[in-house]
Amino acid sequence: MLDYLIIGFGLGGSCLAHQLEKKNKRFLVFENGSQQSSKVAGGLFNPVVLKRYSLAWNADQQLKTALPFYRSLEKKLQTNFLKSVTVLRKFNSTEEQNNWFAAADKALLSPFLNTDLIKKHSKIPSNYGFGQVEQTGTVDTQSMLVAHSEYLAQNKQFVATSFEHALLKIEKGFVQYKNHKARRIVFCEGFGMLQNPFFNYLPLQGNKGEYIIVEIPGLNLKEIVKASVFIIPLGNDRYKVGATYDRDFENQLPSISAKEELVQKLEKIIAREYTIIDQVAGIRPTVSDRKPLVGQHPTYPNMYVCNGFGSRGVLVGPTAVQKLFAFMEEKKPLPEEVDIRRFD
Repeated sequence: MLDYLIIGFGLGGSCLAHQLEKKNKRFLVFENGSQQSSKVAGGLFNPVVLKRYSLAWNADQQLKTALPFYRSLEKKLQTNFLKSVTVLRKFNSTEEQNNWFAAADKALLSPFLNTDLIKKHSKIPSNYGFGQVEQTGTVDTQSMLVAHSEYLAQNKQFVATSFEHALLKIEKGFVQYKNHKARRIVFCEGFGMLQNPFFNYLPLQGNKGEYIIVEIPGLNLKEIVKASVFIIPLGNDRYKVGATYDRDFENQLPSISAKEELVQKLEKIIAREYTIIDQVAGIRPTVSDRKPLVGQHPTYPNMYVCNGFGSRGVLVGPTAVQKLFAFMEEKKPLPEEVDIRRFD
C-alpha cells in the first residue's frame, strides 16, 4: 500500500511530492496537464507588496522556508531553476520616494528595502529613480515542473492521465483508486478543484494572469523592474512582461485584450524597439482572504487538500506543504488562517 496519492502536479503537487520523498513516504502522482498557472507563472519571489510598501502575509518566514526547500529540490533533480535577482521599484513621484523611506524604517520591512536609492538607471528612464528590494529572485517553475515530473516518471511515481473522482473508493483507513491503494489522498488541482466533488464547496476563485514574452535588443537588463508591470529578464535580451489580473474570463487561452494592455504599459516604461515572441496565460487559484486552502475533508479523514496559493505561490508553497505534512503525520494543528475549517 502507498502512503499517498497526489492529484495534480502544479506548484503545490511538486512541493508536496518533494516533502513526502524527503520523509521517505511512498506516493503516486496523477496529472492531466489541464491547468497551466504554475507553468506560465512569473515565478517571482518577493516578500514586499510594492504597490503599498507592506510585507506580504508571513513572507519573511515563508522566504526562510522556501529558499532551502528549492535548493534541496534542485540538488535532487540535478538542475538549476532558482535564481537570485534584484527587484527595482520605479518611482513615479517624490511622494512614492518618501513612502519608501517610511516603510524602510519599519522593523519587518527594513531587511528588504534598501534606503540607498538608485537615482538613474542606464536602461530604464525615470525622473524619480528606483528603490531596491533585497532578498528577491525567481523560480523557473516550468523548468522545475518538467524536471520533477521526468524524475518521478523514471521512478514510476508519475501517471500522466486524468483522475476520475467517481472511481475513488473511500474505505476505513485507506482509499482505493483503480488498482492503487493509499493511506491518504491529497488534492492539489489548482483552479481545477472546482470540478472536484469533494472540495468544490470551498470558495476558490479563478484569477486569469497573462504575460507577453518580448525580445528587446540591447536592453541587457539584469534586474527585475517593477513599474506598472514587472519586466523579468529571461536571458539573451528576452523578458517576461506582466502580469494581468482578470476575474471575468471565458477560458485560459491568451487574449488580445491582455496583450494590448501589457504592450501599452511596456511602452510607457521603455523607449526601445521590441518584438513579441510569445504570450502565455493561466488561471491562478485564489481565495477571498488571500490565504491558501490546506486541510482535511470534514467527512473523510484520509482526504486532504492543498490549494489556493494565488500569485505568491512560489513563496507560499513550501511552507504550506510542510504545515500540511506535520498535520497529517505528526498531528500538529494547522494554523487557523490556512485551515479549510474556516469555511465549514
